[in-house]
Amino acid sequence: MTTISKFALGTNGPLVSKLGLGCMRMSPLYGAPARDEQESIATIHEALDNGINFLNTGDFYGNGHNEMLIGKALKGRRDQAFISVKFGAIFDGGKPIGLELRPKSIRNFINYSLVRLQTDVIDLYQPCRLDNSVPTEEIIGTVADLIKEGKVRYLGVSEITPAQLRQVHNIYPVSALEIGYSLADRQIEHDLLPTAKELGIGVVAFANTAEGLLTGDLKAPLPANAYQNHFSRFLGENLVKNLEKVEVLKQMAHDKGYTPTQLAIAWVNVQGNDIMPLVSMSSRNRLPENMDAMAITFTAQELETLNTTFAPGAIVGGTYLQR
Repeated sequence: MTTISKFALGTNGPLVSKLGLGCMRMSPLYGAPARDEQESIATIHEALDNGINFLNTGDFYGNGHNEMLIGKALKGRRDQAFISVKFGAIFDGGKPIGLELRPKSIRNFINYSLVRLQTDVIDLYQPCRLDNSVPTEEIIGTVADLIKEGKVRYLGVSEITPAQLRQVHNIYPVSALEIGYSLADRQIEHDLLPTAKELGIGVVAFANTAEGLLTGDLKAPLPANAYQNHFSRFLGENLVKNLEKVEVLKQMAHDKGYTPTQLAIAWVNVQGNDIMPLVSMSSRNRLPENMDAMAITFTAQELETLNTTFAPGAIVGGTYLQR
């Protein structure tokens, strides 16, 4: 397998793996069952063994199940991992019902997270959204206090606007921005990515395959129970047109001897030394393929083909990333 390099998470941030492990799918979420616990733990162990130290979770993934799983996996290995935790989302019956970002709640959240993770400090702590329900100064000020108290090492943010990113960074230095980014979802290139670069903030990019669109495995129409049916890009003629674009990716992958998923991850990786592809995995058999994607390079012509085929706006229909 490819050796995973390290990069600085932000201008003055810590060194972490250039490929991140998303742990969300190891837990029950949105009605899906939990994956095999021993396989999930083995996946985390093998990722650590191969240099992937960035583990991404949320305190609401599986109502705390995900954090407890990571805590079990890191027994005796805590110093090998960099744990990123999102907070603030409230779920009921497996469905999101809003945000809770009051300072007292944040202090409650982190204490539960520390217990579940079996650690005394969280490396990167970030609100999952900002919705103006609580003044930003109070939210970020609380995390800054937690950093001073030694419960958190670095501040992160997730899925926010350029204006919000500047505001937060002025309150306390931001190390990382977690945001969806792929060939199919390039809207952040206009202003959010340049803002992060200007401010020296690392980018943790999830949804590299755009809800499976770029895997090359989808066929129109999707099964009635497919979760992607919630998004208009996967419906009717939209999906037919979008899959025509994916054929270009599939052909290039075939020609280069890789899978479309590997090329999708590789494209995100080569967008900058400050960008980390965050890939969700719940089984060890995914690791070699995803790690090898980090070594893929593109010719200038190949990049032009991909950037033209998947130019911003080329994929028709919406997704939650475009709210």
